[in-house]
Amino acid sequence: MALQSIKYENNCLTILDQLLLPGESKYIVVQNVEDGWQVINKMQVRGAPAIAIVGCLSLAVEIHAKKFESKQALCEVIEKQLNYLISSRPTAVNMKLAANDLISLAKQLTFDGSIGVTDMKARFITVIEKMLEDDIADNKAIGEFGAQSILSKQPENTMVRILTHCNTGSLATAGYGTALGVIRSLYSKNKLERVYCTETRPYNQGARLTAFELVHDKIPATLIVDSMVASAMKNKKISAVVVGADRVALNGDTANKIGTYQIAILAKHHNIPFYVAAPFTSIDSNMKNGNGIVIEERPETEMTFIGDYRIAAQGITCWNPAFDVTPSSLITGIITERGVFEPSRLADVKM
Repeated sequence: MALQSIKYENNCLTILDQLLLPGESKYIVVQNVEDGWQVINKMQVRGAPAIAIVGCLSLAVEIHAKKFESKQALCEVIEKQLNYLISSRPTAVNMKLAANDLISLAKQLTFDGSIGVTDMKARFITVIEKMLEDDIADNKAIGEFGAQSILSKQPENTMVRILTHCNTGSLATAGYGTALGVIRSLYSKNKLERVYCTETRPYNQGARLTAFELVHDKIPATLIVDSMVASAMKNKKISAVVVGADRVALNGDTANKIGTYQIAILAKHHNIPFYVAAPFTSIDSNMKNGNGIVIEERPETEMTFIGDYRIAAQGITCWNPAFDVTPSSLITGIITERGVFEPSRLADVKM
């Protein structure tokens, strides 16, 4: 059975607590927007697509349980709560773009004299629910386009070795995954020899989550610590690097989990193709380049502790940015549900 990080049925939303993986699989009930904000902010759910889906579904659950006297009152709650959800993890753009679209929809429905408040609420919830279905379809398309592009650069009948960073699979999306979706597609074609996944300090999403998914799917994989990437590229015949994205600027600059930038530099040095796999919902058409992307900084305890055990010297100061920005000049292609684009071509694509 495929892993499910998000379960939604009959207006009931539960999410898999990813802080407990791989040791324990426990689902948390999300009953309202405040619950949604908390599970996103605490990283009990993470991954840009999953953040947007869980945030929006938490709003759907909340408004379903309430009665509204007018469409204007419903619209005001929608706008207020979506803006609040954006603040939970500001670097990932998917939540912001989804919020903007949903606020526009709410305003449009408010001024539509042909429907009442009950129909408005129902239509709004239906649009949010469709996000789950659309995300899985988009991920499978990303997987197929990415696999084709990687294989096109290899000699015929070659088995490939892929390096990936952080977690971009079923646990970061509605299902299947972005970068891990590409890996799954290669594996389904019997073209994948091995995956090398980084541990992804300081939160260990690679060691805890990506490794968990790879073992679950019986995909041949090897875990490496973050500082082994250069040696792996030199000694393990890596065919390509595939990572996800939390935000892609219009020129192709990409914000992703901290450590991505240095992996891209190493790939350039070793002449290894470096791909970013992301749906169009991760592309911020209002962001001309990566210089304007706000980088979230996380608590220092994520660096200084593992669980309840302190690993760093008492009194040391810490800098803990959750993301870095990889310049488009280091990126071979942006893999989307519409195809693979050179970073310089994104500005020409209709969003």
